[in-house]
Amino acid sequence: MKFDIYSFYKKMEHNDIMLSFKGDITSELLSSMLQIMETKLENLDEQPKVRKKVYNVLVECLQNLYHHRDEIRIATGNDENKKQAIFMISKNAVEYNIMTGNFVKSEKVAGLKARIDKINGMDKDELKQHYQDVLSLEGFSEKGGGGLGFIDIARKSGQKLNYEFLQIDEEFSFFSLYIKISQ
Repeated sequence: MKFDIYSFYKKMEHNDIMLSFKGDITSELLSSMLQIMETKLENLDEQPKVRKKVYNVLVECLQNLYHHRDEIRIATGNDENKKQAIFMISKNAVEYNIMTGNFVKSEKVAGLKARIDKINGMDKDELKQHYQDVLSLEGFSEKGGGGLGFIDIARKSGQKLNYEFLQIDEEFSFFSLYIKISQ
């Protein structure tokens, strides 16, 4: 089977994809992707306020991918465990779109849905108060975060968090998060 890379390029160009990645996320890769996006945003001559907002949401999304993806056995011939994830950022005339996806244990789905739905049910002032409450009360989780990521994304993007869980099997689900940031 022949892969037509030019058709793939045209599809990415047509959808205004600035950066995409699929694979195992490492801290080094995370740093590199953030540096690439910082440079791309500067080269777009975007307004500093929008550039900062996009970059900050991007940092939160990528940190969530890095810290909260679960290891899944991938059938790759060597049957090794991987912490697979996918990430993509695109830009059109009116907004930036950040999309992430990663495997999570199915037992975590109900808790994640509840957290996101709670955040989505809040207005700007309630989000600000919730952020302060979580900051002062909850401390840090076993993965190193304080539970502020989704709250921060909602506050900075000014949008509801669009998400989806696709059950893969009894043990794992695939968590997709879609964020829009207006220009």
